[in-house]
Amino acid sequence: MTDQYTFQDFKSEAEVRWCPGCGDIAVLKSVQTAFAKMNIPKEKFAIISGIGCSSRFPYYMNTYGFHTIHGRAGAIASGVKIANPELSVWQITGDGDALAIGGNHFIHEVRRNIDINLLLFNNEIYGLTKGQFSPTSKYGQVTKSSPFGTVEHPFSPGELSIGAGATFFARGIDVNVDDNVGIMIEMEKHKGISIFEILQNCVIFNDGAHAFYTDREHKEDRQIYLKHGEKMIFGKNKDKGLVLEKDFKIKVVTIGQDGYTEDDILVHDAKCECQVMHYLLAGLKTPVVTGIIRQVDKMGYARAVHEQIENTRSKSKIKSMNDLLFSGSTWEV
Repeated sequence: MTDQYTFQDFKSEAEVRWCPGCGDIAVLKSVQTAFAKMNIPKEKFAIISGIGCSSRFPYYMNTYGFHTIHGRAGAIASGVKIANPELSVWQITGDGDALAIGGNHFIHEVRRNIDINLLLFNNEIYGLTKGQFSPTSKYGQVTKSSPFGTVEHPFSPGELSIGAGATFFARGIDVNVDDNVGIMIEMEKHKGISIFEILQNCVIFNDGAHAFYTDREHKEDRQIYLKHGEKMIFGKNKDKGLVLEKDFKIKVVTIGQDGYTEDDILVHDAKCECQVMHYLLAGLKTPVVTGIIRQVDKMGYARAVHEQIENTRSKSKIKSMNDLLFSGSTWEV
C-alpha cells in the first residue's frame, strides 16, 4: 500500500504547451486524478508516447516516460511491458500516430492482448503538423492536404479495435473528467489490452469536430453512457433507449411510444465473449456510445510469454551458457 496521492503528485514542473482550450488539458487532469486513485507507487508507472500533440504527455507527468518516434509507441510499450510486467504501462497516442503510420503496430498489440493501457486521442486531424486530414477525418472534409475534400473513408477506432480482438474498449469525451477517471481505473484493473478512445477537440485545426455530440442543448440526446448490467437508456428525459431489430440493427426508440416499454430496452453486457453486439455499439453514430463497451478476460501476451519461459526452464537440462554451447551436435576444429 502507498500513501494517498493527489493529482498534484503526478504533475511535472514542465510548462504545458498545448493550445489554450485544447482537449488534451482535460485528459491530462483525468489521468493525473486517476493515477492518484490507483494506489500504485509513482515509480511503477511508465508513459510511452509516439509523435503528435498528444505525445507531449510524458513531459507533463511526474512519472517515468518515453517520448518515442512516429507510430512506434506500441512497439516500445510492448517491449517495456514484456521486459517488466510489474509496470503499469500507459501508451499515449493520436488518431494519426496510432492508425496511420502506427496502424500495423496497433492491430498487432491488440491482437496479442498485451497488458497496455492505450489512450487514443481522436481529434480527426493532424494537429502538430498543422491541419492535414487523418485516418479518422470525415469523408469530404476540407483540410490543408485535401483542399477539395478528402475522398478517403475514415476508420472507426472502436470497430477496428474490436475487429482486431480487443478485450477492453471504451470511449469517452475529453471534458467528461469524472467519467474518464472511472474508465481509466477500470483499464488498470483489466489484464490485457485496454483501449480508450477519447473524442478530443483541437481548437485550432478542427474545432467542433465532435460538436454534434457535445453541444449543451443536445448532448444528452446524442450521447449514451453505458454501464455493464444496466438498461441502454438515455436522453434528457431518460425516455429513449436502444433495441435490436430483426435485421440485427440497433434502433433508437422512445419509451412509451409505438408499443415500446422499458422491458424492450437492451441491457448492456460488456463481458459477453461474443464481439457482435460490442461491434455494433462501437459503430453506432447517433447516439454516440461512451463508457466501457467491451471488457472480457483472455490470457495476455506478457503473462503467456513469462509462463512459457518458466515452464521451459523447469523442464530443461540446460542451466548455463556452457550447457547450451555443448548441447546437441558439436565438433572440434
